Amino acid sequence: MAMAVAQHRVSTSGSSSINKHLDASGKYVRYTAEQVEALERVYAECPKPSSLRRQQLIRECPILSNIEPKQIKVWFQNRRCREKQRKESSRLQTVNRKLSAMNKLLMEENDRLQKQVSQLVCENGYMRQQLHTVNASATDASCDSVVTTPQHSLRDPNNPAGLLSIAEETLAEFLSKATGTAVDWVQMPGMKPGPDSVGIFAISQSCSGVAARACGLVSLEPTKIAEILKDRPSWLRDCRNLEVFTMFRAGSGGTIELVYTQMFAPTTPAPARDFWTLRYTTTLENGSFVVCERSLSGSGAGPSTAAAAQFVRAEVLPSGYLIRPCEGGGSIIHIVDHLNLEAWNVPEVLRPLYESSKVIAQKMTIAALRYVKQIAQETSGEVVYSMGRQPAVLRTFSQRLSRGFNDAINGFNDDGWSIMNCDGNEDVIIAINSSKSFSCTSNPNNALPFVGGVLCAKASMLLQNVPPAVLVRFLREHRSEWADFNVDAYTAASLKAGTYAYPGMRPTRFTGSQIIMPLGHTIEHEEILEVIRLEGHSLVQEDAFVSRDIHLLQICSGIDENAVGACSELVFAPIDEMFPDDAPLIPSGFRIIPLESKPGVIIIQSDTKDSLTTNRTLDLTSSLEVGPATNHSSGDVPSSQNSRSVLTIAFQFPFDSSLQDNVATMARQYVRSVISSVQRVAMAISPSGLSMAVGPKLSPGSPEALTLAQWIYQSYSYHIGAELLRSESLGSDSILKNLWQHQDAILCCSLKSLPVFIFANQAGLDMLEMTLVSLQDITLDKIFDEPGRKALCSDFAKLMQQGYAYFPAGICMSTMGRHVSYEQAVAWKVLEADESTVHCLAFSFVNWSFV
Repeated sequence: MAMAVAQHRVSTSGSSSINKHLDASGKYVRYTAEQVEALERVYAECPKPSSLRRQQLIRECPILSNIEPKQIKVWFQNRRCREKQRKESSRLQTVNRKLSAMNKLLMEENDRLQKQVSQLVCENGYMRQQLHTVNASATDASCDSVVTTPQHSLRDPNNPAGLLSIAEETLAEFLSKATGTAVDWVQMPGMKPGPDSVGIFAISQSCSGVAARACGLVSLEPTKIAEILKDRPSWLRDCRNLEVFTMFRAGSGGTIELVYTQMFAPTTPAPARDFWTLRYTTTLENGSFVVCERSLSGSGAGPSTAAAAQFVRAEVLPSGYLIRPCEGGGSIIHIVDHLNLEAWNVPEVLRPLYESSKVIAQKMTIAALRYVKQIAQETSGEVVYSMGRQPAVLRTFSQRLSRGFNDAINGFNDDGWSIMNCDGNEDVIIAINSSKSFSCTSNPNNALPFVGGVLCAKASMLLQNVPPAVLVRFLREHRSEWADFNVDAYTAASLKAGTYAYPGMRPTRFTGSQIIMPLGHTIEHEEILEVIRLEGHSLVQEDAFVSRDIHLLQICSGIDENAVGACSELVFAPIDEMFPDDAPLIPSGFRIIPLESKPGVIIIQSDTKDSLTTNRTLDLTSSLEVGPATNHSSGDVPSSQNSRSVLTIAFQFPFDSSLQDNVATMARQYVRSVISSVQRVAMAISPSGLSMAVGPKLSPGSPEALTLAQWIYQSYSYHIGAELLRSESLGSDSILKNLWQHQDAILCCSLKSLPVFIFANQAGLDMLEMTLVSLQDITLDKIFDEPGRKALCSDFAKLMQQGYAYFPAGICMSTMGRHVSYEQAVAWKVLEADESTVHCLAFSFVNWSFV
């Protein structure tokens, strides 16, 4: 009875507030439309209003006067819950569409592989039968799994009926490659398909020419995708020009076009390529959109103008794009690129660039799919850029930098370039462009009316056993190791003020420090766009308060070591600090292209006399050889230690006609000094000697990596009484491997008067944002903030006396200027084997992260 009374009291008190929202019949009174509108307005401004804000809302809105603040609080809670559910539902629907599309692609790929297996079984049985046949002609009739490309020399390209026949054959052959077994496709190394990946990539095996294929899901309509991909110069950085000579209608609403395409050469010793192709655009019966293309030959072999004289005519085998609409929106794309790049036209050491399907995949096929996905994300608002710049504007800057760099490397005559005083034996080629004109429409004062023009100093060299990604990261992070800031200042001053004061430039002292300000990056961070500020100070008293900083707009790509076949680049150009959208750009930089290993070929020896730019420039490799390539078998040395790559350097300088010779001399000396610096860095970061499976490479004068790792491990246990590594049975090599992969940042510094770092594990390098090569450039005090330095000074005596010390949570700095927080730091003395000699100090930063 007492319990019933208590329940009645609770029920009565709890329903007292609810009764205020009940009408006479006892039913709940719903919010009116005006009340909901008022609450929605507040929700749009503040989804989670405070108690005071809710009370203020009731006072300001008379229509809400009959609702209690508690009831309004419940409404906002429900509204936030509905919003969260809506977003989660939308996200799950998007993931479901991706998974469905990926599942469809994988099922199609499985069907294609099953067909390929059946075909291979048939071929295997046929070949077995031929082994028992004496007739040699029967043996030569073995079936070929690759579709051969018929020549069309007997057909008139000016005849629409003949072109339509070629177009239909091109369509059939392209589809057999995109979805069939016409080419023996194998998975692209290092590419893992999944719902969050860009797509599925494959490369050719045992076929004429080189081919690559990509499949992926893109949230754009088929016609929009076709429009983007047909505009090849907008997304393919190596495409110099594309011109449609003829276009006429074909059946079913399709179009046939005769297209002339020019491609940049990737490096100085090779001529550029051009193509004369037929492009067929049509719609299939199932609603799919197709753009396919192939080379034409015979009487209509394309333009033979003076501009085409610097190009080698290459062949496009049936290639193109199959775009299928997807249920729920978006499209599934199949991309095939199949080329014959006439590799015999380049020096032998460069032929892997023209015979590798990996290179084609990275430079064309993967680039096309990534670009379309980038546009899709920008359209949907998923891409956010800094400094208030629209994604399309920043993308245009990246394209202009790449195009300007390609233009400098190639130096086409019809662009105004000419070789200056070169007999074919120069290590550095000097080219001059007197017709270069720069304008800035937004601000005429920024126009650059050069009297002379632009001068380019360029060279190419062969690197041995140098990971391109590691070298580019080093060049990006440590510009002071190779750059002459006074030359950079001359270039920047010329571009900024239109002056040509070299060598009478205002005296300036540069600290060598650089500040990197990121602008944006592509969807998989394969390319980064950023602004670099190099700090400088005037040495003239009257200019003491004038900023002498240099600003560079820079793109960096190919810094991921796992991206097989990727080209690594660092391209930059001086800009005005106001950074207008149409600022003139004169790019310079580095390009490193990996070559597939071919033992025994070390130095280019070209006897070609037709082009001055194809001779002798790769002889610079002689100072980089770390040992004959044939000394090791492929089974003894990892492939990364047998790797070779071509480094191309091109630097551009504006000049006045009266100072042309002076600037040419300066440019040649500057590029030679850059080459010397890069050679020194490349030899230092070459992974020869230590195990590539582990990764670390100690500085000169340090003990072997295995020995130091053992000292660090044993000293930690000796001083602190705990295990640094949790593995129970550790050999000397596994100690180094576990130390290298430890989650905490472990750094070792010397005991000199100015303690510098001599070793760091992978986490330590990531925290400092640097490489092992440049570790000795950083002293211990540089990485701590002011409280950290004080704590270090106060506890340093304790550390040296008892052998270890603990430091509280704090902040340290990376070499990029970023703040790093850590929960605790432990320091201990690293003792040598006799346990009486202190070799160095070790620091462990626990649970560190960027702030």
